[in-house]
Amino acid sequence: MNKKRITFASKIGIVAAAAGSAVGLGNIWRFPSQAADGGGALFIFLYIGCILFFGIPLMMGEFIIGRAGRANPSRSFEKLAPNTSWKWVGLLGVITGFLILGFYMVVCGWTLDYIVQSITGQLMTTENFRDNFFELQQSPFRQIAWMFLFTSLTAFFILAGVKKGIEQSAKILMPVLFLLLLMLGIRSITLSGAQEGLFFLFKPSMEHVKSTIFLDAVGQAFFSLSIGMGCMTTYGSYFRDDTNLRKTSVQVSLLDSMVAVLAGIVIFPAAFALTQSPDTIVSTLVAGGPGLLFITIPELFHHLPLSSLWASMFFVLLGIAALTSTISLMEVVTTYLHEEFQMLRSRAIILLSIGVAMLGIVSSVIPQFFNLLDFATAKIMLPLGGLFTSLFIGWYLDKNILRAQITNNGSLNISIGFIKGYVFILRYVAPAAIGAIFIYGLLF
Repeated sequence: MNKKRITFASKIGIVAAAAGSAVGLGNIWRFPSQAADGGGALFIFLYIGCILFFGIPLMMGEFIIGRAGRANPSRSFEKLAPNTSWKWVGLLGVITGFLILGFYMVVCGWTLDYIVQSITGQLMTTENFRDNFFELQQSPFRQIAWMFLFTSLTAFFILAGVKKGIEQSAKILMPVLFLLLLMLGIRSITLSGAQEGLFFLFKPSMEHVKSTIFLDAVGQAFFSLSIGMGCMTTYGSYFRDDTNLRKTSVQVSLLDSMVAVLAGIVIFPAAFALTQSPDTIVSTLVAGGPGLLFITIPELFHHLPLSSLWASMFFVLLGIAALTSTISLMEVVTTYLHEEFQMLRSRAIILLSIGVAMLGIVSSVIPQFFNLLDFATAKIMLPLGGLFTSLFIGWYLDKNILRAQITNNGSLNISIGFIKGYVFILRYVAPAAIGAIFIYGLLF
């Protein structure tokens, strides 16, 4: 079975697909709000440190488990730890991915609605952007219709397969995403008054620093890199034997961080340059969430020439970021159903799409259910998935398997010191950091 498993065709495809999985709406709305709440550059500095010391090792760990197991997350754990309970860690990732899709698809549907509003010019003629977003949220039919469409779009790419669907879409969508970000970023920093936003973003400010800034930075790093939801393990199972897992982890993390910082460069200068309420701009950015994307940003674009053009570009950007994430999440569950229940991929995709749509319908009608799925996955399931993955590699996984995966069976010259340091981080440092995030998330 291992020898016949399909793999990504190119190194660029590998990095693009994994980066697409990591890049999502969280990069666009969560990172800027966290940076605003954490003193700008100080938070960015800590965030990059957390990516280096925690995010990259854990991502590489999921790649190791996936490529060594050559199967879905649950079966990969089972292959590496037969006759144990570790397979439930992989299953936890599958369930987490499914539940995330249940509310994330609703948000993705919002992006489609706003793309249409922007392109048609309707969005920039609205009298009240807050009421416009509230009207969408209060319309179950609109939300469900857009959610169905986005679910079908995601299923289309998954149905095309690993190479023609996932890899090819990532190789097209990721460059387009970066191009849109760069264009929006250039427009943002050329606005009159934009320098204040850049100063706020890149100049350390103790005035806005919270005591929990380190935990916030670690949490953002894990959330941003899609740790603990089975995506990287699944994609790792499609990696070629000659893929350098260490280099790939660094490249994916770098691209993901670049998207987050570029999103800050788009949002902060525009916010400071175009806001009509300078006294509340920081608190508005700190609030983040859907309000930042679907209320604040349209309000800002409203003051620009060619406002509909810039709004259209922004929401197409959001749609691409959302799509690359939903493709990876749906692939996790599809692979599990295909391998564990011997389903045809097409049948697994149809069944999964129906399940996601059912969760999406409930999330659209009952906001409390939407919030419950968000809380359960972000605050409980993702940290637990990351914690158990770290403990598995640090304490249980056969070190010969670990060494073989890191060095590609000895073909890469990677020192024993690096491997020992890597094990030390996943054995002691990462579990302590994840445990702190877990407790903090439940308490606050």
